[in-house]
Amino acid sequence: MSAQYDAIVIGVGAMGSATVYELAKRGLRVLGLEKFDIPGDQGSSHGINRIIRLAYYEDPSYVPLMRRAYELWHEIESRAGENLLYTTGSIDTDTEDGEVFTGSLKSCQIHDIPHEVLTAAETNERFPGYRLPEGHLSLLQPDGGFLLAERSIVSYANIASELGAEIHARESVEGWEETGSGSVRVTTDRGEYEAGSLVVTAGAWSEKLLPGLSGLAVPERQALAWLQPETPADFAPERFPVFNALFEEGRYYGFPVFGIPGFKIGRYHHLDEQTDADEVDRSVHAEDEAILRAAVKRYFPLANGPVMSMKTCMFTNSPDEHFIIGSPPGLPQVSFAAGFSGHGFKFASVIGEIMADLTVDRKTQHDISLFSPDRF
Repeated sequence: MSAQYDAIVIGVGAMGSATVYELAKRGLRVLGLEKFDIPGDQGSSHGINRIIRLAYYEDPSYVPLMRRAYELWHEIESRAGENLLYTTGSIDTDTEDGEVFTGSLKSCQIHDIPHEVLTAAETNERFPGYRLPEGHLSLLQPDGGFLLAERSIVSYANIASELGAEIHARESVEGWEETGSGSVRVTTDRGEYEAGSLVVTAGAWSEKLLPGLSGLAVPERQALAWLQPETPADFAPERFPVFNALFEEGRYYGFPVFGIPGFKIGRYHHLDEQTDADEVDRSVHAEDEAILRAAVKRYFPLANGPVMSMKTCMFTNSPDEHFIIGSPPGLPQVSFAAGFSGHGFKFASVIGEIMADLTVDRKTQHDISLFSPDRF
């Protein structure tokens, strides 16, 4: 006999742990299944921290979701008794007519978000760790900062467990199917489970569980570096805003020193290296470091010191780099969230609420039309 639940969540990373928590908070008997450890280092939600920013260049329609995400991050912080969100301010920088700066400014104007516009010289003077090139403009938004990645997942999992959720790590899902009664049966390498609803938040493994996402949620290898600053005080959280920057060398993102004794930097679409989630190269190489140092030595030269740490992770990219949230055709009891394209972690708190809405009510109060799978 299969164990019975109200809902099963496959994948207990950022999105899955928040979903398990939201379902347990609503009183459902929920099972979370995770292929690796909790928290893990095989997917997309490790490496100390992730940026959170309210000024959203990708599309202004993300801003209401981001505002709700902030509220829910503060809720889980309160329940966990732990600081998960650190406010440093955020800088979106680009040329005056570049997509990052103009898109961020547009979001701020549409949604009345407090912000400042700084020239490159003004940015560099106010924040000595920066050396932005002439011609760049910065949008400084004071509510930006970073979230603690692993600690957030731990908080969600701990509190979900306290609320009665059952969570299994190191248990691989082999398949799932609809039963004749309309419920869903999930088979793993350890057993079988049935539930009235299924949620798939499996990150880079989503396309392996949902064939309809093949080619729409594509894993990509990323590399990150932490470099020792020459002047550590200039890269402390109180003096160094997180950034999202479009330079000649590509679009980079970075953080102040926190958790590891180094300034953290990454480049979006690092090597444009599409991969398989089970076969990704998890080693770091000289080429990875060179790509990241190319930006550091020009724009953050006081941080161009010895390597403190390097790691790999994965993006899971959709064709238009907007999220994919919905249900397979004809299966309203199954929902999924995928394709977060390197900018999803900050939304995990509200994605958990959305997925719980779809599980319980088959609809959500949030506007997720931008993320409809039907657009493909």
